[in-house]
Amino acid sequence: MSEFFTKTTLGRLELPNRLVMAPMTRARSADGLVTDLTAEYYAQRASAGLIISESVQPSVIGQGFLGTPGLHSAEQVKAWRKVTDAVHAKGGRIVAQITHTGRIGHPVIQPDGALPLAPSPIASGEKLFTMEGLLDHPEPREMTTADIEQTVADHVSAARNAVEAGFDGVEIHGGNGFLVHQFLADNTNVRTDSYGGSLTNRVRFAVEVVTAVGEAIGLDRTGLRISPGNPYNNIVESDPLALYLELARALPESLAFLHISEIVTREVTKALREAWSGPIVLNPHPTADSFPSSPETALEALREGLADAVALAELWLANPDLPARIAAGGPYNVSDSSTHYGGDAKGYTDYPTLNG
Repeated sequence: MSEFFTKTTLGRLELPNRLVMAPMTRARSADGLVTDLTAEYYAQRASAGLIISESVQPSVIGQGFLGTPGLHSAEQVKAWRKVTDAVHAKGGRIVAQITHTGRIGHPVIQPDGALPLAPSPIASGEKLFTMEGLLDHPEPREMTTADIEQTVADHVSAARNAVEAGFDGVEIHGGNGFLVHQFLADNTNVRTDSYGGSLTNRVRFAVEVVTAVGEAIGLDRTGLRISPGNPYNNIVESDPLALYLELARALPESLAFLHISEIVTREVTKALREAWSGPIVLNPHPTADSFPSSPETALEALREGLADAVALAELWLANPDLPARIAAGGPYNVSDSSTHYGGDAKGYTDYPTLNG
Protein backbone atom coordinates (compact mmCIF):
# COMPACT_ATOMS: atom_id res chain seq x y z
CA MET A 1 0.00 0.00 0.00
CA SER A 2 3.04 2.31 0.12
CA GLU A 3 2.23 3.58 -3.39
CA PHE A 4 -0.65 5.55 -1.89
CA PHE A 5 1.60 7.47 0.45
CA THR A 6 4.11 9.13 -1.84
CA LYS A 7 3.85 12.75 -2.95
CA THR A 8 2.59 13.85 -6.34
CA THR A 9 1.85 17.13 -8.09
CA LEU A 10 -1.26 18.13 -10.01
CA GLY A 11 -0.47 21.45 -11.63
CA ARG A 12 0.00 23.94 -8.80
CA LEU A 13 -1.31 21.44 -6.25
CA GLU A 14 1.24 19.51 -4.20
CA LEU A 15 -0.35 16.40 -2.72
CA PRO A 16 1.21 14.60 0.28
CA ASN A 17 -0.47 11.36 -0.78
CA ARG A 18 -2.27 9.98 -3.84
CA LEU A 19 -5.67 9.39 -2.23
CA VAL A 20 -8.28 11.80 -3.58
CA MET A 21 -11.76 12.25 -2.16
CA ALA A 22 -14.07 12.09 -5.15
CA PRO A 23 -16.88 14.65 -5.53
CA MET A 24 -20.13 13.48 -3.91
CA THR A 25 -23.34 15.46 -3.69
CA ARG A 26 -24.82 15.41 -0.17
CA ALA A 27 -27.80 17.78 -0.70
CA ARG A 28 -27.47 19.52 2.65
CA SER A 29 -27.43 23.15 1.51
CA ALA A 30 -30.20 25.65 2.11
CA ASP A 31 -30.88 28.34 -0.50
CA GLY A 32 -27.59 27.45 -2.20
CA LEU A 33 -25.53 28.03 0.96
CA VAL A 34 -23.27 25.51 2.65
CA THR A 35 -23.37 25.40 6.46
CA ASP A 36 -21.08 25.04 9.45
CA LEU A 37 -21.87 21.32 9.29
CA THR A 38 -20.43 21.25 5.76
CA ALA A 39 -17.23 22.78 7.08
CA GLU A 40 -17.01 20.09 9.75
CA TYR A 41 -17.66 17.33 7.21
CA TYR A 42 -14.86 18.37 4.86
CA ALA A 43 -12.41 19.22 7.65
CA GLN A 44 -12.84 15.69 9.02
CA ARG A 45 -11.55 14.40 5.67
CA ALA A 46 -8.60 16.79 5.30
CA SER A 47 -6.06 13.94 5.40
CA ALA A 48 -6.94 13.24 1.76
CA GLY A 49 -4.24 14.15 -0.72
CA LEU A 50 -6.94 16.28 -2.30
CA ILE A 51 -10.64 16.84 -1.65
CA ILE A 52 -12.84 17.51 -4.67
CA SER A 53 -16.02 19.16 -3.42
CA GLU A 54 -19.58 18.16 -4.13
CA SER A 55 -21.10 19.65 -7.29
CA VAL A 56 -21.46 23.43 -7.12
CA GLN A 57 -23.67 25.22 -9.65
CA PRO A 58 -22.10 28.20 -11.45
CA SER A 59 -25.41 30.00 -11.94
CA VAL A 60 -29.06 29.90 -10.92
CA ILE A 61 -30.06 28.15 -14.16
CA GLY A 62 -27.25 25.64 -13.67
CA GLN A 63 -28.94 24.03 -10.66
CA GLY A 64 -30.52 20.65 -11.26
CA PHE A 65 -31.25 19.25 -7.80
CA LEU A 66 -32.67 20.40 -4.49
CA GLY A 67 -30.21 21.16 -1.69
CA THR A 68 -27.11 21.76 -3.82
CA PRO A 69 -24.79 24.73 -3.22
CA GLY A 70 -23.74 27.50 -5.58
CA LEU A 71 -20.80 29.80 -6.22
CA HIS A 72 -22.58 32.68 -7.91
CA SER A 73 -23.29 35.09 -5.06
CA ALA A 74 -21.32 36.96 -2.39
CA GLU A 75 -23.17 35.06 0.36
CA GLN A 76 -22.20 31.72 -1.19
CA VAL A 77 -18.57 32.78 -1.39
CA LYS A 78 -18.65 33.79 2.29
CA ALA A 79 -20.23 30.47 3.28
CA TRP A 80 -17.68 28.41 1.34
CA ARG A 81 -14.82 30.38 2.96
CA LYS A 82 -15.70 28.71 6.28
CA VAL A 83 -15.30 25.34 4.58
CA THR A 84 -11.96 26.03 2.92
CA ASP A 85 -10.58 27.67 6.07
CA ALA A 86 -11.56 24.59 8.09
CA VAL A 87 -9.90 22.23 5.60
CA HIS A 88 -6.73 24.32 5.41
CA ALA A 89 -6.55 24.55 9.21
CA LYS A 90 -6.30 20.75 9.21
CA GLY A 91 -3.55 20.82 6.55
CA GLY A 92 -5.77 19.78 3.66
CA ARG A 93 -6.33 20.86 0.06
CA ILE A 94 -9.71 21.32 -1.60
CA VAL A 95 -10.94 22.23 -5.08
CA ALA A 96 -14.49 23.14 -6.07
CA GLN A 97 -16.28 21.01 -8.63
CA ILE A 98 -18.24 23.37 -10.88
CA THR A 99 -21.28 21.63 -12.36
CA HIS A 100 -23.90 23.01 -14.71
CA THR A 101 -26.56 20.31 -14.94
CA GLY A 102 -28.01 21.40 -18.29
CA ARG A 103 -31.17 19.45 -19.15
CA ILE A 104 -31.08 17.75 -15.74
CA GLY A 105 -33.24 20.41 -14.12
CA HIS A 106 -36.79 21.63 -13.78
CA PRO A 107 -38.71 24.95 -13.77
CA VAL A 108 -39.97 24.16 -10.25
CA ILE A 109 -36.51 24.87 -8.79
CA GLN A 110 -36.01 28.07 -10.79
CA PRO A 111 -37.13 31.34 -9.18
CA ASP A 112 -38.63 32.48 -12.49
CA GLY A 113 -39.86 29.06 -13.61
CA ALA A 114 -37.36 28.94 -16.48
CA LEU A 115 -36.77 25.83 -18.55
CA PRO A 116 -33.38 24.14 -18.19
CA LEU A 117 -30.80 24.74 -20.93
CA ALA A 118 -29.19 22.10 -23.13
CA PRO A 119 -27.34 21.71 -26.44
CA SER A 120 -30.51 20.37 -28.07
CA PRO A 121 -34.21 20.28 -27.06
CA ILE A 122 -34.19 16.60 -26.02
CA ALA A 123 -35.67 15.64 -22.66
CA SER A 124 -33.63 13.38 -20.38
CA GLY A 125 -36.44 10.91 -19.69
CA GLU A 126 -35.43 11.13 -16.03
CA LYS A 127 -37.19 12.71 -13.06
CA LEU A 128 -36.45 15.31 -10.40
CA PHE A 129 -37.03 14.39 -6.77
CA THR A 130 -38.99 17.11 -4.96
CA MET A 131 -40.94 17.42 -1.73
CA GLU A 132 -44.04 17.05 -3.91
CA GLY A 133 -42.84 13.79 -5.44
CA LEU A 134 -41.08 12.90 -8.68
CA LEU A 135 -41.46 15.31 -11.60
CA ASP A 136 -40.53 14.53 -15.20
CA HIS A 137 -37.67 16.58 -16.58
CA PRO A 138 -39.16 18.81 -19.29
CA GLU A 139 -37.85 19.29 -22.80
CA PRO A 140 -35.03 21.80 -22.30
CA ARG A 141 -34.53 25.00 -24.23
CA GLU A 142 -31.89 24.70 -26.94
CA MET A 143 -28.99 27.01 -26.17
CA THR A 144 -28.34 29.88 -28.54
CA THR A 145 -24.82 31.08 -29.26
CA ALA A 146 -25.45 33.87 -26.76
CA ASP A 147 -26.51 31.28 -24.15
CA ILE A 148 -23.30 29.35 -24.75
CA GLU A 149 -21.18 32.47 -24.36
CA GLN A 150 -23.02 33.38 -21.14
CA THR A 151 -22.61 29.87 -19.76
CA VAL A 152 -18.86 29.95 -20.41
CA ALA A 153 -18.77 33.31 -18.62
CA ASP A 154 -20.75 31.83 -15.71
CA HIS A 155 -18.13 29.10 -15.31
CA VAL A 156 -15.39 31.73 -15.29
CA SER A 157 -17.23 33.80 -12.68
CA ALA A 158 -17.78 30.73 -10.49
CA ALA A 159 -14.09 29.81 -10.77
CA ARG A 160 -13.08 33.30 -9.69
CA ASN A 161 -15.54 33.07 -6.82
CA ALA A 162 -14.00 29.72 -5.86
CA VAL A 163 -10.58 31.30 -5.58
CA GLU A 164 -12.05 34.18 -3.57
CA ALA A 165 -13.69 31.61 -1.30
CA GLY A 166 -10.29 30.03 -0.63
CA PHE A 167 -10.43 26.94 -2.82
CA ASP A 168 -7.08 25.69 -4.12
CA GLY A 169 -8.50 25.28 -7.61
CA VAL A 170 -11.53 24.03 -9.51
CA GLU A 171 -12.65 20.96 -11.38
CA ILE A 172 -15.05 21.38 -14.29
CA HIS A 173 -17.58 18.56 -14.32
CA GLY A 174 -17.62 17.13 -17.83
CA GLY A 175 -19.31 13.82 -17.04
CA ASN A 176 -22.35 12.08 -15.54
CA GLY A 177 -24.77 13.39 -18.14
CA PHE A 178 -24.57 17.05 -17.14
CA LEU A 179 -24.18 20.01 -19.49
CA VAL A 180 -20.59 19.56 -20.70
CA HIS A 181 -21.26 15.84 -21.19
CA GLN A 182 -24.47 16.68 -23.06
CA PHE A 183 -22.42 18.62 -25.62
CA LEU A 184 -20.01 15.67 -25.98
CA ALA A 185 -22.56 12.89 -26.45
CA ASP A 186 -24.20 12.35 -29.81
CA ASN A 187 -27.65 11.45 -28.45
CA THR A 188 -27.96 14.74 -26.53
CA ASN A 189 -26.25 17.00 -29.08
CA VAL A 190 -27.87 17.06 -32.52
CA ARG A 191 -26.86 20.62 -33.30
CA THR A 192 -25.89 21.58 -36.84
CA ASP A 193 -23.73 24.59 -35.95
CA SER A 194 -20.10 24.70 -34.84
CA TYR A 195 -20.98 22.98 -31.54
CA GLY A 196 -22.50 19.84 -33.05
CA GLY A 197 -21.95 17.10 -35.59
CA SER A 198 -18.26 16.23 -35.84
CA LEU A 199 -16.12 15.19 -32.89
CA THR A 200 -14.20 18.45 -33.23
CA ASN A 201 -17.41 20.41 -32.87
CA ARG A 202 -18.82 18.34 -30.01
CA VAL A 203 -15.72 18.82 -27.83
CA ARG A 204 -15.66 22.57 -28.55
CA PHE A 205 -17.81 23.64 -25.59
CA ALA A 206 -15.78 21.60 -23.08
CA VAL A 207 -12.54 23.07 -24.41
CA GLU A 208 -13.91 26.60 -24.37
CA VAL A 209 -15.04 26.29 -20.75
CA VAL A 210 -11.77 24.79 -19.55
CA THR A 211 -9.66 27.28 -21.50
CA ALA A 212 -11.64 30.30 -20.30
CA VAL A 213 -11.51 29.15 -16.68
CA GLY A 214 -7.80 28.44 -16.99
CA GLU A 215 -7.14 31.90 -18.38
CA ALA A 216 -9.03 33.41 -15.44
CA ILE A 217 -7.50 31.50 -12.51
CA GLY A 218 -4.59 29.59 -14.05
CA LEU A 219 -4.65 26.33 -15.96
CA ASP A 220 -2.37 24.90 -13.27
CA ARG A 221 -5.27 24.96 -10.83
CA THR A 222 -7.98 23.90 -13.27
CA GLY A 223 -9.03 20.27 -13.75
CA LEU A 224 -11.64 18.48 -15.86
CA ARG A 225 -13.66 15.41 -14.89
CA ILE A 226 -14.94 13.07 -17.59
CA SER A 227 -16.83 9.78 -17.49
CA PRO A 228 -16.35 7.98 -20.83
CA GLY A 229 -19.10 5.52 -21.65
CA ASN A 230 -21.20 6.49 -18.65
CA PRO A 231 -24.93 6.06 -19.48
CA TYR A 232 -26.06 7.98 -16.39
CA ASN A 233 -28.85 10.47 -17.12
CA ASN A 234 -29.58 8.63 -20.38
CA ILE A 235 -26.34 9.49 -22.15
CA VAL A 236 -25.28 7.49 -25.21
CA GLU A 237 -21.84 7.78 -26.79
CA SER A 238 -21.50 5.81 -30.00
CA ASP A 239 -17.68 5.79 -29.90
CA PRO A 240 -16.24 6.83 -26.52
CA LEU A 241 -12.66 6.00 -27.49
CA ALA A 242 -12.63 8.31 -30.52
CA LEU A 243 -14.57 11.02 -28.68
CA TYR A 244 -12.28 11.25 -25.67
CA LEU A 245 -9.08 11.00 -27.68
CA GLU A 246 -10.36 13.98 -29.68
CA LEU A 247 -11.05 15.83 -26.44
CA ALA A 248 -7.63 15.00 -25.01
CA ARG A 249 -5.93 16.32 -28.13
CA ALA A 250 -7.89 19.58 -27.91
CA LEU A 251 -7.41 20.34 -24.21
CA PRO A 252 -4.71 22.78 -23.04
CA GLU A 253 -1.59 20.78 -22.23
CA SER A 254 -0.92 22.66 -18.98
CA LEU A 255 -4.24 21.67 -17.40
CA ALA A 256 -3.68 20.71 -13.76
CA PHE A 257 -5.29 17.28 -14.15
CA LEU A 258 -7.70 15.14 -16.10
CA HIS A 259 -10.02 13.22 -13.78
CA ILE A 260 -11.39 10.03 -15.33
CA SER A 261 -14.40 8.35 -13.76
CA GLU A 262 -14.00 4.89 -15.22
CA ILE A 263 -17.17 2.93 -16.08
CA VAL A 264 -15.76 -0.46 -17.18
CA THR A 265 -13.83 1.45 -19.88
CA ARG A 266 -10.24 0.42 -19.15
CA GLU A 267 -9.43 0.52 -22.89
CA VAL A 268 -10.30 4.24 -22.94
CA THR A 269 -8.35 4.85 -19.73
CA LYS A 270 -5.21 3.27 -21.18
CA ALA A 271 -5.56 5.20 -24.44
CA LEU A 272 -5.99 8.50 -22.60
CA ARG A 273 -3.00 7.74 -20.42
CA GLU A 274 -0.90 7.47 -23.57
CA ALA A 275 -2.49 10.42 -25.35
CA TRP A 276 -2.68 12.88 -22.45
CA SER A 277 0.66 14.29 -21.30
CA GLY A 278 -0.61 15.81 -18.06
CA PRO A 279 -1.50 14.30 -14.68
CA ILE A 280 -4.43 11.89 -14.41
CA VAL A 281 -6.68 11.25 -11.43
CA LEU A 282 -8.55 7.96 -11.85
CA ASN A 283 -11.72 6.79 -10.16
CA PRO A 284 -11.16 3.10 -11.04
CA HIS A 285 -13.92 0.72 -12.08
CA PRO A 286 -12.21 -1.75 -14.43
CA THR A 287 -14.91 -4.41 -14.21
CA ALA A 288 -18.65 -4.60 -13.61
CA ASP A 289 -18.10 -5.97 -10.10
CA SER A 290 -15.68 -3.21 -9.04
CA PHE A 291 -18.33 -0.75 -7.86
CA PRO A 292 -17.82 1.09 -5.57
CA SER A 293 -14.12 1.65 -6.17
CA SER A 294 -11.90 0.07 -3.53
CA PRO A 295 -8.33 0.43 -2.24
CA GLU A 296 -7.47 -2.76 -4.11
CA THR A 297 -8.60 -1.51 -7.53
CA ALA A 298 -7.01 1.86 -6.81
CA LEU A 299 -3.68 0.27 -5.90
CA GLU A 300 -3.76 -1.82 -9.05
CA ALA A 301 -4.25 1.31 -11.17
CA LEU A 302 -1.30 3.05 -9.52
CA ARG A 303 0.94 0.03 -9.95
CA GLU A 304 0.00 -0.20 -13.64
CA GLY A 305 0.97 3.45 -14.08
CA LEU A 306 -2.54 4.46 -15.19
CA ALA A 307 -2.84 7.41 -12.82
CA ASP A 308 -0.90 9.90 -10.75
CA ALA A 309 -3.57 9.84 -8.04
CA VAL A 310 -6.69 7.76 -7.40
CA ALA A 311 -10.14 8.96 -6.38
CA LEU A 312 -12.31 6.91 -4.07
CA ALA A 313 -15.90 7.89 -3.34
CA GLU A 314 -18.24 5.89 -1.11
CA LEU A 315 -15.53 4.82 1.35
CA TRP A 316 -14.94 8.48 2.25
CA LEU A 317 -18.56 8.91 3.36
CA ALA A 318 -18.22 6.64 6.40
CA ASN A 319 -14.44 6.82 6.89
CA PRO A 320 -13.28 10.38 7.49
CA ASP A 321 -9.80 9.05 8.30
CA LEU A 322 -9.63 6.85 5.19
CA PRO A 323 -5.85 7.18 4.56
CA ALA A 324 -5.13 5.97 8.10
CA ARG A 325 -7.53 3.05 7.68
CA ILE A 326 -5.98 2.07 4.35
CA ALA A 327 -2.50 2.19 5.91
CA ALA A 328 -3.75 -0.05 8.71
CA GLY A 329 -5.50 -2.43 6.34
CA GLY A 330 -8.93 -1.50 7.73
CA PRO A 331 -11.41 -2.00 9.23
CA TYR A 332 -13.82 0.23 7.31
CA ASN A 333 -17.10 1.72 8.45
CA VAL A 334 -20.07 1.07 6.14
CA SER A 335 -22.11 4.10 5.12
CA ASP A 336 -25.84 4.37 5.76
CA SER A 337 -27.32 4.86 2.29
CA SER A 338 -30.50 6.41 3.72
CA THR A 339 -28.43 9.42 4.84
CA HIS A 340 -26.45 9.97 1.63
CA TYR A 341 -28.70 12.82 0.46
CA GLY A 342 -30.21 15.45 2.71
CA GLY A 343 -30.64 15.44 6.46
CA ASP A 344 -28.49 16.59 9.35
CA ALA A 345 -25.35 15.33 11.08
CA LYS A 346 -26.55 11.72 11.09
CA GLY A 347 -24.62 9.81 8.44
CA TYR A 348 -22.67 12.98 7.65
CA THR A 349 -20.33 14.00 10.44
CA ASP A 350 -20.93 11.29 13.04
CA TYR A 351 -18.83 8.41 11.69
CA PRO A 352 -16.04 7.35 14.10
CA THR A 353 -12.33 7.35 13.33
CA LEU A 354 -9.98 4.53 14.22
CA ASN A 355 -9.14 6.42 17.40
CA GLY A 356 -12.79 6.81 18.31
